[in-house]
Amino acid sequence: MSGTLAVVGGGVIGLAVAVRAARDGWSVRLYDPMLGSGASWVAGGMLAPLSEGWPGEHELLALGAHSLARWPEFARSLPGDVFSSTGSLTVALDAADAEDLRTIAEFVGQQGHELEILGRAQIRELEPSLAQNIRLGLLAPTELAVDNRALMAALKEAAVGVEIIGEAVTDLDALDADQIVVAAGAQTASLLPAMPVRAVKGEILRLRRRPSAGSAPTRTIRGSVHGRPIYLVPRGDGLVVGATQYESGHDTQVTVAGVRDLIADAERLMPSIGEYELYESAAGLRPMSPDGLPVIGRLSERVIVASGHGRNGILLTPITADAVSALLCGDTLPEAKAADPSRFEPVLGPKG
Repeated sequence: MSGTLAVVGGGVIGLAVAVRAARDGWSVRLYDPMLGSGASWVAGGMLAPLSEGWPGEHELLALGAHSLARWPEFARSLPGDVFSSTGSLTVALDAADAEDLRTIAEFVGQQGHELEILGRAQIRELEPSLAQNIRLGLLAPTELAVDNRALMAALKEAAVGVEIIGEAVTDLDALDADQIVVAAGAQTASLLPAMPVRAVKGEILRLRRRPSAGSAPTRTIRGSVHGRPIYLVPRGDGLVVGATQYESGHDTQVTVAGVRDLIADAERLMPSIGEYELYESAAGLRPMSPDGLPVIGRLSERVIVASGHGRNGILLTPITADAVSALLCGDTLPEAKAADPSRFEPVLGPKG
């Protein structure tokens, strides 16, 4: 099947859907007034579904693992190299966090995935820049990290044949297209008012290593300080540090408190980080669904939604592109069944 397709939203999800559809033979127009300037531009780029696994969240783990497995082939389809590191290490600073890591390792291992518990000496050997008082580590050797900005550039370069229109869409019915994919992220509810996708603010910092500073970790480092999640993701000349999480509507201002907490928490994991140059702070709006799973599916004969990816937009990009491609061909992708919007039917009403 092919025809005309309108993709609303130019983040990683919208761009990947547009690239895939153009390769499948669709005539594609992508609408976004500020292409690539949203949450995709400030993302950490972690592909870490295993180390974030938790008992009871089987569907989220399975979806993320399926997408992680697709990432190498997806990356090969793009120009350049978009990966920034291989492997992730989640660390525990106290006994409660250490017990949580053991719980994750047991649960994820039962699902058939590779994780390894590390003691202090093993952690120091792998990542000597980390704090000496770390109690325990959870190594996920198959997890990856992506340079989100390199990914955005690669997707734009790969969008051969996609007509990019720098305009905002306010009325889906006004679009002249056989099919429409709404990949508008945190703006989804403005186009689909019944869609339960809300904006959640996240702040990140970008740091450069100065000559006087110690080396950065070679893997993604994740942890928790005073109940606040913190991550350090390698980036060429430094690190991305994130991320706060606030229910603050569509506010994208970076706060003093957010920067303070990120720096203080990062120093607990990596004491030498204070020697790095802080050269950027930014905030983006994650599109969150009520149950933490994305919303990928057909809403009507003409409209498909691909939104609600929350903190996992980059991780879930390959499986989302595959799922939307299947929907456009009149089929469904079994691995993405958990993301079907039919789970919200009492809110959305019947398809029309």
